[in-house]
Amino acid sequence: MALYSLQNQKLLIIKENPFKLEKEIQVVTEKNLEHVFSLKFIKSEFSLNNLRIDSLAFDNDNKSFVIIEYKRDKNFSVIDQGYAYLSLMLNNKADFILEYNENANMNLKRDDVDWSQSKVIFVSPAFSKYQQQAISFRDLPIELWEITKYQNNLIQYSRLKSTETSESINTISKSSEVVDKVAGEVRVYTEEDHLKSADEKILSLYEEFKNQILNLDSKIEIVPKKKYIAFKAISNFIDILPQKNKIKFWLNLKKGELKNPYNLGVDCSDRGHWGNGDYEFNINSSTDFINLMPLIKQSYERNG
Repeated sequence: MALYSLQNQKLLIIKENPFKLEKEIQVVTEKNLEHVFSLKFIKSEFSLNNLRIDSLAFDNDNKSFVIIEYKRDKNFSVIDQGYAYLSLMLNNKADFILEYNENANMNLKRDDVDWSQSKVIFVSPAFSKYQQQAISFRDLPIELWEITKYQNNLIQYSRLKSTETSESINTISKSSEVVDKVAGEVRVYTEEDHLKSADEKILSLYEEFKNQILNLDSKIEIVPKKKYIAFKAISNFIDILPQKNKIKFWLNLKKGELKNPYNLGVDCSDRGHWGNGDYEFNINSSTDFINLMPLIKQSYERNG
């Protein structure tokens, strides 16, 4: 897709200025991990057991490690390499925790980490059709991100998503010990996982709410987590947990940031809770959601 600059009502194409080295991609990504991926940078070039991880990061939201690899060529298997890195992590948890503690100056313990939410991110200027097809599994803890550099130092990150994600990776890899090892500990969550206990009324309400939220911007992404379903612009702006007879919402705004003239919801800033932000809401009707939508827009504008 071409990128243009509008000058005096005329569109001027902005040409690509490709990265020459993988290291360039790595440096710019590592310096901007929090902004691009909402991740904490831990270590560059982390080597263990004859494998080298380009970037080791930590997801504070999921309490999990994230491995990031950078590629310029298309001649590699994202599944084979991704599962090799995940297997390395799961077999050497203490080493990863030690690396975190030494670089982040923290005291992270093994039980503080949710190993089931581990994942690998590949960043590349382009992926082959074969590589893109390789991520079409519902339980694959691997993400592909394309990075494009343009003139005037413009850079774009775009996550690739498969349109078909119904098949399990285990259907083609039953004989792989590495895949079995990772599949036994790592879990990729879906919307359906969070909708199993909801009754028909709540299922219908959730679809209605989801469609209205997605109508705010075509770039909004649904990211199912272990404890809730996140709706993300640049960062999460609302987290949702469907339950049997109601739906819980958390707006990603700190106490005092929300203009809430009708004093809806509850302040959860002084207690532990799932989801981001200090405002929690429980709804079970379309009327409740109509009242909540202006507040959701505030959170979207702050985090979008």
